[in-house]
Amino acid sequence: MHNSSWKKILAGALTLALSFSAASCTQNNQGEGGEVYGGEAVVGITQEPMIFDPHTVEAAGDKEILFNVYEGLYKYDSTGTLNPCLATDVVISDDASQYTFTIREGVTFHDGSELDAGDVVYSLNRAAELMPELSFIENVTDNGDNTVTVTLATPNSEMLSYFTTAIIPEDSGDTIGETRIGTGPFVFTSYEAGIGIVLTRNENYWNPELPYLDQVTFKICADMDSGFLELQSGAIDIFPYLTTDKTAQLDPSQFDVLELGSNMVQGLFLNNAVAPFDDVRVRQAMNYAIDRDEIVSLIMDGAGLPLTTAMSPVMGEAYDTSLDGTYNQDIEQAQALLAEAGYADGFDMTITVPSNYLVHVNTAVALADQLSAVGINATIEQVDWATWLDRVYAGRDYESTVICLTSDYAPYDVINRYISTGDNNFINYSNPNVDEIITNLPLTLDEGERISMYRELLGYMTEDAASVYIQDPYSICAVNNRLTGYELYPMYVQDMSTVRLATAE
Repeated sequence: MHNSSWKKILAGALTLALSFSAASCTQNNQGEGGEVYGGEAVVGITQEPMIFDPHTVEAAGDKEILFNVYEGLYKYDSTGTLNPCLATDVVISDDASQYTFTIREGVTFHDGSELDAGDVVYSLNRAAELMPELSFIENVTDNGDNTVTVTLATPNSEMLSYFTTAIIPEDSGDTIGETRIGTGPFVFTSYEAGIGIVLTRNENYWNPELPYLDQVTFKICADMDSGFLELQSGAIDIFPYLTTDKTAQLDPSQFDVLELGSNMVQGLFLNNAVAPFDDVRVRQAMNYAIDRDEIVSLIMDGAGLPLTTAMSPVMGEAYDTSLDGTYNQDIEQAQALLAEAGYADGFDMTITVPSNYLVHVNTAVALADQLSAVGINATIEQVDWATWLDRVYAGRDYESTVICLTSDYAPYDVINRYISTGDNNFINYSNPNVDEIITNLPLTLDEGERISMYRELLGYMTEDAASVYIQDPYSICAVNNRLTGYELYPMYVQDMSTVRLATAE
């Protein structure tokens, strides 16, 4: 069952299931296809939102909410397909140095202003200054015919997925974190720390079929346990990222449980700049010391795909299946490597974990138990999410951590964080061969050659044991059956535009 889940993503990516025919949208009325319009839904989240500026936001938990508020020239759907959004078309030059977009007409921002080429030019120039992945942009030109041309400093065949970045009103950057004005299906209405975020229906959304709901609330829960109780009571309608032991407690007559593979990578991430993790033999030993299958079985009840590399198989041909099993558990090999590195008796270490993610806390506990078999004594330090972002991710002041890394549904976005100069290379990994490949990938136009480069890169990283990669956990979400239309994405997204009441209330 689980193996077929991620295979369905790849098959589903070949189809497109969006329709843009007009429909009458009135509260608790039915559309032409019988869908119910109106009503409200509550989504449970376990992290406090931090940043609402779409060009500076880092946390995946923030991005998944803002997906409903802001839109880019292109946008992913639930199959992982990249589709035109605020652009209707793109023409890429033969050498991939220029991308010319045709801007969709009839789109308005949440403040009522009309989207035009000036907004696109401004947004992309701002994003290029703030987002490393868009730093390739040299200039953006309004061609005067409702098209915009983006010229890159160097050719880049991997850029299209990055044009999902938000388009905001011209000159709004200084206030966008407070005004939160986008073009998305929902309008950002309010935020109260510790309570939640309220979004309301965009009555002027450019796709007249969407959204269905009048209001969506992202309710902040102290932890999964407290949120789960509210789910069972009916105070929360949708709760993503649940564990299988939780969903097993739900009444199947009241809830639908959805499960899908993702492109997330959970790992025990090691600060390569801190002893003893600056020694490749220690990192390799830790990889040999753990049993990934046991962790997936114990923590996820089998709802995860064991990983050896920094990439999940759901990314398709860029993934190298020959690397599978490189670090199958081998206690003797782990002990030999530790002895060779001068740690025959093991060592003490700290695993810093965000306390709001129970799955990561539980994984850290399981890892500590397994590592003890080779003399490694791991102490678990739980911190709140804000502290983790500030101290671990931004400050790189840690030894090791358990977290899931998310990315756009594009191989380059998965591996770009490992270039040694990257601002998001929080594990301080460095390999000149990897740097060279990451630098040259966007310059390579031949798809087959790029696939070979990805596989070569993953080989280097696996040999280096950049960190202890554990699994691609399946995304499991419970949805109260008063609602229908919720779709799981193979990435960190809560798309509420397709969610609707199952029957009029």
